[in-house]
Amino acid sequence: MECKAKSAHLLGVGLDASDGHKRITRADQFTLVGGSAETHERMTETVVKTVEKLTLRGKTIATAEPGELKDLLQDSQPSG
Repeated sequence: MECKAKSAHLLGVGLDASDGHKRITRADQFTLVGGSAETHERMTETVVKTVEKLTLRGKTIATAEPGELKDLLQDSQPSG
């Protein structure tokens, strides 16, 4: 019996763009699309910090528990 590795990919979507720009940020574990410049920057900062924290724990988005991922995403949001 073959065991497949668990895989996951986080998708972030910003819906507040009104300037006509198409913003896309891709990485191994996530893709972020849309949003105003400010929103897209905040999404990117939040997810990058979250992935860094998971890496320090020896985990990925695929191996983190949903609650752990939720908490890290909330804790990683830039203030302001």
